[in-house]
Amino acid sequence: MLMHLRWLVPVITLAGHASPVSADVITDWNEKAVAFVTKHRMLPPQAERVMASVHVAMFDAVNSVEHRYRPYRLAVATTKEMSREAAAAAAAGAVLAGLNPSEVEELNAATATYLATQSESGAKSEGIKVGREVAVKIVAERKRDGSDSPDAYRPKAKPGVYVPTPITASSMWPKVAPFAMSSPAQFRPQPPIPLNGKEWAVNYNEIKDLGGKNSAKRTAQQTEDARFWLMTGPASYYPIVRQLIAAKKMDLVDSARFMALASTTVADALIAVFDAKYHYDFWRPITAIRNGDIDDNPATELDATWQPIDNTPMHPEYPCAHCISSAGIAAVIEAVLGGADIPEVTVTSSTAAGVTHRWTNVWVYAEEVAMARIYAGFHYRFSTSIGQDMGRKIGLFVVQNLMQPTTRVETR
Repeated sequence: MLMHLRWLVPVITLAGHASPVSADVITDWNEKAVAFVTKHRMLPPQAERVMASVHVAMFDAVNSVEHRYRPYRLAVATTKEMSREAAAAAAAGAVLAGLNPSEVEELNAATATYLATQSESGAKSEGIKVGREVAVKIVAERKRDGSDSPDAYRPKAKPGVYVPTPITASSMWPKVAPFAMSSPAQFRPQPPIPLNGKEWAVNYNEIKDLGGKNSAKRTAQQTEDARFWLMTGPASYYPIVRQLIAAKKMDLVDSARFMALASTTVADALIAVFDAKYHYDFWRPITAIRNGDIDDNPATELDATWQPIDNTPMHPEYPCAHCISSAGIAAVIEAVLGGADIPEVTVTSSTAAGVTHRWTNVWVYAEEVAMARIYAGFHYRFSTSIGQDMGRKIGLFVVQNLMQPTTRVETR
């Protein structure tokens, strides 16, 4: 695990949650899955592959009863008496175990503990059967999705000249099969702005001033935001989705669909952003600012000792990954709920002790995330804007193409 990536550790543990708290199996297993990927220190792209797989399996399992929406992959023939709660739990547990075979014992125990809270019945047995059938399909598909491709990143170097040697993060991810997109490059943006232009100088000097470790121009609130959003990955956005499910009193199928749309959006957003990152291989602020004399721009002065507020993530700069995921989540929420204004949601962060942030508008939340990456010294403003634009497009694409309402679906 790269030390620059921070995680908010969920309150519950995977196996220690004896009975549902929210009476929604979907949000219960979302928390369990977040706890699992956090415990096992998965980087955000790897974690989101797991999260999306869990949620599309739960959706297909619970949707198999009423067929209110087109399935993600399959609808299983079953009875209306089937326990959807058992189906969802069995699907989630089996997907986690199938994608993480070294943790099968722990995951099977957690699933058994959860299912034990339901009375034994034919409906429960049928639900478990349906959940497991769906999980087999999803796991088989994801096991051949290219996520095990080796890191083959080739640093740009001159013969004999030292370059930093840490392994880059997720350089293989552009090869991963998306959940909804036709290809990792479907939403690839235009190249970064030219270095010899005015826009580059403006972006350069903004982050040099505001993103430095000891910046005197950054306000206390901006510093708090920067440190708050050093937290990345599933723990940084799923609490928002869970709170909205509860606030809107979604039924089980709509809860499953909402979570599946959110998780597939973020999974595909990360595939798309790493495709762009490694395609363009654009330099981070710490590199650019320490080499401000070689960018062919007289309006950028080098600072040989400049550092950002924390360790720079070990992957190329363009576009902003945190921005694409938060905008993707915002786009899904806006599309599903019918507007950007929402009941108040809150998030706490392991990287800003004792601080809680609150929002009643999804784009205010997404903008805070984007600006925080400037204040942290990680991303230029143009990169945050492009990341947000990609996230919006991918979120809308997912909502418009996956799990659409339907009156009838064939079983198979």
